[in-house]
Amino acid sequence: QVQLVESGGGLVQAGGSLRLSCAVSGGTLSSYDMGWYRQAPGKGRDLVATVPENGGDAEDYSLDVKGRFTISRNNAKNTVYLQMNNLTPEDTAVYYCNTAGVAIYTWGQGTQVTVSS
Repeated sequence: QVQLVESGGGLVQAGGSLRLSCAVSGGTLSSYDMGWYRQAPGKGRDLVATVPENGGDAEDYSLDVKGRFTISRNNAKNTVYLQMNNLTPEDTAVYYCNTAGVAIYTWGQGTQVTVSS
């Protein structure tokens, strides 16, 4: 069974940076476009960044993170990353990874990101 394990979250001040990781076990992510999602308190889960299955420079971002977040992947390590810079309190959420668009894997536990003002 495929497991997604997100890590790297924490408490950071506004303007700070974090790097999230998502390790995939029990399967491979190399055949899929992958994405990072986030769910803020009381809100739905939104897709914020995607990276195509072969990497490259065709990433896509939601407008509220574009220019601040960078998604990348290492298929050999079965891992997806999200570099988050210039964080704001509005970025506070639980962050998850999964296949992009249609999430086909069971959701992991996510990693909490809290940005203080």
